[in-house]
Amino acid sequence: MNRAISTYLDKSSKAAPLAVFRILFGLLMLISMIRFWYNGWIEKLYIQPKFHFHYLGFEWVKVPGNWTYLLFIVCGLSAFFVMIGNKYRAAIVIFFLSFTYIELMDKTTYLNHYYLVSILAFLLILLPAHVHFSVDAWKNSNLSKEYIPRWCIDSIKLMIAIVYIYAGAAKLNYDWMVDALPLSIWLRDKVSIPIIGPFLDESWVHYLFSWGGALYDLSIVFLLLWSRTRVLAFMLVLLFHLLTKILFPIGMFPYIMIVASLIFFSNSFHERILQNIASLLRVSYKKFCNGFTYHSDALFKRISIGVLVLFFSFQLLFPLRAQLYPGNLFWTEQGYRFSWRVMLMEKTAYANFKVVDSLSQKRFYVQNEDFLTAFQQKQMATQADFIIEYAHYLGRHFENQGHENIQIFIESFASLNGRKSQVYIDPDVDLLTLDNNLKQRNYILPLNDK
Repeated sequence: MNRAISTYLDKSSKAAPLAVFRILFGLLMLISMIRFWYNGWIEKLYIQPKFHFHYLGFEWVKVPGNWTYLLFIVCGLSAFFVMIGNKYRAAIVIFFLSFTYIELMDKTTYLNHYYLVSILAFLLILLPAHVHFSVDAWKNSNLSKEYIPRWCIDSIKLMIAIVYIYAGAAKLNYDWMVDALPLSIWLRDKVSIPIIGPFLDESWVHYLFSWGGALYDLSIVFLLLWSRTRVLAFMLVLLFHLLTKILFPIGMFPYIMIVASLIFFSNSFHERILQNIASLLRVSYKKFCNGFTYHSDALFKRISIGVLVLFFSFQLLFPLRAQLYPGNLFWTEQGYRFSWRVMLMEKTAYANFKVVDSLSQKRFYVQNEDFLTAFQQKQMATQADFIIEYAHYLGRHFENQGHENIQIFIESFASLNGRKSQVYIDPDVDLLTLDNNLKQRNYILPLNDK
């Protein structure tokens, strides 16, 4: 076993696929930062809100006011430097830290692909993506290499495989497979789309999308790995992700997955891409094709391999934590985030908070719009950890206003995937007695599936 592992770790591969991945990843991230600024989302999502929701353990991450614009500038510039491979090691570390900080500033903006970007950026810190077709390699001929360890390429492939397979496995649930939910709800809202719109009201289309989506996620990596089906697989990648981009507002995720799927193509394919880029830039690609192989410092290699083993162990185990909690996962959402459950539910809710003086029993209701944006209100009402955090914020706010003996209760109703609305949080529990932690949320009333 040890000999097989050692033999694998000593295998080399052309560096071109990793160089292409670096370039396209950096380009997409640069576009993403510009897009965020251009659409006014920095102001709307981070600066305007009076209150921000935090991830458990990351309550110390704060929105730095107007300095948030500088944070996005730093993130965008570091993405550009990653793309061109200039001061790469520093650039990818800065990008990872700045992007992840942005991601952690407000839980309201959580998206699977934000998490994926942070993960890929972390991986790129450990990989020599700058030794081929980069400014660093152009300036330093001793750094320029044509070959890198094969595991560098395979680590990206493995991460993409985890995303797809876990996403596919998550679709194998009753709502998705038997009732075509929530796709049947969403697709009926898209009937005005030209050409395909009239078909989106048909039940058979809903099942085609549901079953096809699950089959796609579970099989696409294997089709990409096999050279005979790779071109067909990439056509499916394009069809799937461009179609989801047209139908659903999921940001940069389709483009990230399209770009990531290219890593499965042959070395010659990536070399042709780099040759074309070199021609556009009027530089010689042959300068980077020197036959040399990258060998990292022995200590750095051991650390990198050790970190990767821990990293992938975490990525394989962490999405399974939902199995530790009873009840319907989509109802409780314990273990839902960071587990590649992509667009699996339609959840609407109503939350009305009641502030009570425990001694006098005087009470009043909270106007949520006085504290939260419309987007925050929507996210808060459907997720129990948001509700608890917001209740504690309200408690501190009203105590600072001079209110005493405060208790906070909630009247909440939620609907999951078109079911009848039902009580979500126990209305008799004082929310200020609850804390956000990893324990089972017994204050969430069971989903009545009848």
